[in-house]
Order: sequence, then structure tokens, then C-alpha cells
Amino acid sequence: MANSMAKRDWMIKQFFRMWPRALFHSRDGKAYLEKHLNGFGVYVLYRDDRPYYIGKTINKTLIERLSQHALKPNARYYNFWNYFSAFQIAEAIHRNEIETILISAMPTANSSHPKFPRRKLDRQAAKMLNDIQAKMLTGTSDRSGEPDPEVAEDEEEA
Repeated sequence: MANSMAKRDWMIKQFFRMWPRALFHSRDGKAYLEKHLNGFGVYVLYRDDRPYYIGKTINKTLIERLSQHALKPNARYYNFWNYFSAFQIAEAIHRNEIETILISAMPTANSSHPKFPRRKLDRQAAKMLNDIQAKMLTGTSDRSGEPDPEVAEDEEEA
């Protein structure tokens, strides 16, 4: 039994399942996530209880990547999710495998690519959207401390 446990040790170090996006708009929530999602891994963005998008991290930690999705209104999936799951996985090869399995198993927005250009928001509009999103999710104004909400590295990591 101990031997099989040692073999699984490399896989998932920890995970968060169906946590609310509202945490990103709260100082305490964001601080908690920064402390616990500081590794690399695979994540799922949900629209209510349905998987919407599945991604993995390569050069950014889970908190960095999820913060981009949550706090950058110019990000592709900003408006479409309200819960997330995150799985911290140390080995890159296993992140690739797990992301591939999840994408194959669930219908998501991963393969949709619009055929027309999207207008990028300026700083004022991005801050306004973050404030509205925070009010909808938490009942208070945005307290994330996001300094550049209009800057979104929208391209997925390779």
C-alpha cells in the first residue's frame, strides 16, 4: 500500500474543487489563493456547474493564470465563468496528459475561435467591468488590487 502511494506522490499535490470566482475580488480571498495556488497545474473554469474551459500552466503559476482569467476584462473567458477547480501538478508531462484527457472528456470552449476581431478595452472600461463583476459576485466593489486590468495575455500557454 505504501509503495502505491509513493508512486502517486508525483501526481496531484493539492486541489481546489468548485471554488467561487468571487475570491479573486476579495483581498483575503486573493491572499489565500496566492498562498495555496503558487505551483503549476491544470484548471477548469465553470459556468455555474458546467465546465466551460480547461487550461494548464507552463510559465505561470496557477494563481497567476487564474488571476488573468478573473481580473483582466480583455481576457477571452472573463465573462463566462463563476467557479473554478485547480489541480497542482508538479510534472509538466502529467499536466499535458491530464489537460488532454479533461478536454477530450468534456465539451468546452477550448476549441472555439471567433472569426472576427475583438475590441480591446481601455483601462477605465476594464476597471469598471472588474468593479461590476465584484459587485455581482461579492456585493462590494473590487478589492483585488489588480493594477492593470486592461492588460491581458490572452494567448494560451503553449
